[in-house]
Amino acid sequence: MRSIWRGAVSFGLVSIGVKLYTATEDRDVRFHQVHAADGGRVKYKRVCSIDGEEVEYGDIAKGYELPDGQLVVLTDDDLAELPLATRREIEVLQFVDQAEIDPIHFEKTYYLEPDGPATRPYVLLRDALENTGQVAITKIALRQRESLAAMRVRDGVLVLHTMRWPDEIRRPDFGFLDEDVSVRPQELQMAEALITSMAGDFDPAGFTDDYREAMTALLEAKQTGGEVQPVPETADPGAAVVDLMSALRRSVERARGGGADEEDEAPAPARRAPAATAAAKRAPAKRAPAKRAAAKRAPAAEKAPAERTAAREAPARTAAVAAEEPPVRTTRARKVTAAKKEPAKRTSRRSA
Repeated sequence: MRSIWRGAVSFGLVSIGVKLYTATEDRDVRFHQVHAADGGRVKYKRVCSIDGEEVEYGDIAKGYELPDGQLVVLTDDDLAELPLATRREIEVLQFVDQAEIDPIHFEKTYYLEPDGPATRPYVLLRDALENTGQVAITKIALRQRESLAAMRVRDGVLVLHTMRWPDEIRRPDFGFLDEDVSVRPQELQMAEALITSMAGDFDPAGFTDDYREAMTALLEAKQTGGEVQPVPETADPGAAVVDLMSALRRSVERARGGGADEEDEAPAPARRAPAATAAAKRAPAKRAPAKRAAAKRAPAAEKAPAERTAAREAPARTAAVAAEEPPVRTTRARKVTAAKKEPAKRTSRRSA
């Protein structure tokens, strides 16, 4: 077992170091929620109701809604600063007879183990409780909640039962309690006789969980009959994220006026990504001279203000587009550049 709390029992002037362990465990047959069509696990996400975004667990705080509809948000730091002396101490308040405690108050049960050199005072308190037949009423803070607790002895170990506060116990407001219902003495006598005949010592091992046994048998029969299927592999969301980011980048370039042909809009295969990266590194250096040559041939008087602005922005936009274009566009750019250079060469030969 693994301890869930560590502190001390405050018994008068005696402090007993202890560790707290959960004394019970659920043995129910646990099921996963799956898609009936393919067996895929159904998972839940923590989504903000305002922006629709998924919220990380570390960004979740506690909120308390006031009667007027306003919200008070508490962080972990706020909760850590609460002045609770019982956060690391089990304070003994009173000793009572166990018969005086209604079991309806009991909530959860924990074992207490002496911590290190506290074994001797631990045994002292245990033997004193057992000899007097008393139960210690204490207070303890667990999981940011303070509770009453009853500490008693069971099989040589101190056991702690957390208890509900009196205002947490509902009152049975049933109509028949106000009715005058009478039973015949003979009927009451027969019921008492039946109870007496069925009386005995309580042995929990003599009772079984019929539902769990029936469910276990059903699962074994399904397995024996071959009515099983392998656990489906969940899709890796990484590839979808990469494709989404590529699409977003291309959308941003189109919105900025970069433009794209229909054939350029198709994403390049994943295995060609290294080649596209290498082409993107070479593209700005080769295309820049073509732009400068075109700028020299164009007469200065024919340039409109908008064209001069576009000419100044062309190098930056060309580098941004080239970083995202597939290799096909880079090849076309080389052909266009070569075609533009060819007339210039012929003209220089004729002049010579």
